[in-house]
Amino acid sequence: MDAFFASVELLRYPQLKGLPVVIGGGRRRVDDMIRERYADRPLAQIPPDAFPLLKDYVGRGVITTATYPARQFGVGSAMGMMKAAKLCPQAIVLPVDFDEVRRFSRTFKSVIREIAPLVEDRGIDEVYIDFTDVPGGQREGGRVLARLIQKSIFEATGLTCSIGVAPNKLIAKMASEFEKPNGISVVHEQDVQTRIWPLPVRKINGIGPKSEAKLHRLHLHTIGDIAAQTPEWLVDNFGQSYGRWMHDAAWGRDDRPVVTESEPVSMSRETTFERDLHAVRDRAELGAIFTDLCTRVAGDLRRKGYVGRTIGIKLRYEDFRTATRDVTLEEYTDEAATIRRAAGQCLKRVDLGPRLRLLGVRVGKLARADAIPAQPEAAPAAAEPTPDLFHGLGSASGTG
Repeated sequence: MDAFFASVELLRYPQLKGLPVVIGGGRRRVDDMIRERYADRPLAQIPPDAFPLLKDYVGRGVITTATYPARQFGVGSAMGMMKAAKLCPQAIVLPVDFDEVRRFSRTFKSVIREIAPLVEDRGIDEVYIDFTDVPGGQREGGRVLARLIQKSIFEATGLTCSIGVAPNKLIAKMASEFEKPNGISVVHEQDVQTRIWPLPVRKINGIGPKSEAKLHRLHLHTIGDIAAQTPEWLVDNFGQSYGRWMHDAAWGRDDRPVVTESEPVSMSRETTFERDLHAVRDRAELGAIFTDLCTRVAGDLRRKGYVGRTIGIKLRYEDFRTATRDVTLEEYTDEAATIRRAAGQCLKRVDLGPRLRLLGVRVGKLARADAIPAQPEAAPAAAEPTPDLFHGLGSASGTG
């Protein structure tokens, strides 16, 4: 989907089309004030100059997405909003409305499944579709079916999408970026050398910033540069599995099928604080956030019918260093109190001296709740008080 979060908001505020707009952060008082001030008129009639600007934003939020006019200034997803304000101070800021975005996500995916049933869900705004056995799926190399999907999604939602059609998922992913927004790109096997090799190495889905930096140090900057290396050379420099995968990817080889059903590996919740918090001085606030995260993860598990055994935490410090720890329980759980106790044990194994900017809780080693044999009930134990977050850990980490 094209700038999905932003496009959903532009349906609500069409007067902002063509303007630089960023979506990010939670709802703020300023957003409510606008609606209160213009409560007597439709949302589409609120003047653009009434909306808050990025230059006035103060906080720790990150950009979820940005309209294409904003992207021209270098603003992009996952960028800190304060940093983005230096690049495009005149951009309008709108909060994320997850309920509305999820509604549109369900709608566009149901439209696709009515046309081509073999669909792999890749998140809120992206899917892989198998055209192979769909009637008309091979006409014009798949372009006819791609146009039908675009048209059907637009009629159902008013939103546009960009589609890459290729022999496999690896190339299709890259091709979907070629003609954004609202474009269709068809890439055949014989097009790899002319259309894929000139691209930067990061365009391969699976090559991240660290691998990119190492490739650059080795004077490999394009996908063609990787393809020119022998598999043995790549294995020597990147390891057996990753090196061979990298060589196959550079040559456009990918035999992964479209997977219509998959089990989640883990579920997690995390939050970035508006200000850096200290384990001792902000203990009460951190304790409340910690409990809320555990409760929300437990709710996610129960709502989706899963239980898990591995409980983990994630901390990001003020200097952006990240620490993770986890523990595996003897029995599966979806109970918030159990998750909190286990996550609290993980906290004892990390440095709580520096201030924190992010806290997260994760549950892994998931299984379907209805597939776990019932455990014999143990004799009720005396209730243990739940300690305050970080209680008694200050001296252990040199802060108390």
